[in-house]
Amino acid sequence: MEEKEIKILIENAINMLQRSYIPYSNFAVGASLMTKEGKIYNGCNIENSAYTPSNCAERTAFFKAVSEGERDFKAIAIVGGPNRVIKDYCAPCGVCRQVMREFCESSEFKIILAKSVDDYKIFSLEELLPLGFGADDLKK
Repeated sequence: MEEKEIKILIENAINMLQRSYIPYSNFAVGASLMTKEGKIYNGCNIENSAYTPSNCAERTAFFKAVSEGERDFKAIAIVGGPNRVIKDYCAPCGVCRQVMREFCESSEFKIILAKSVDDYKIFSLEELLPLGFGADDLKK
């Protein structure tokens, strides 16, 4: 990935922290997803008092993109922290990793975990979800 693309995704993810609906945990998460063609979809976490209907930022971004017909993804940047303050890297939960596995090639899709536009780490989905379960497993 180009450095410019990485920084744009991180900036978008950071901006999404302000849109998070977090009245219960006070832990905001922002995500910015890029398609292989360069289109960007952003997401924030949205909590619910019943907890299970809550949605993570990563899935919000993916579901927005998929609902618009997108199926080919290049990378996602993720940031998060208590009270909208980024203190450390914020990795995707297991459910979000599984959603990524549904739509992305594990060895190619990049996950950018950032503290700022200049402080980030990049992982492949395969690194964060080794031996992931996908559509091919249903054919076995």
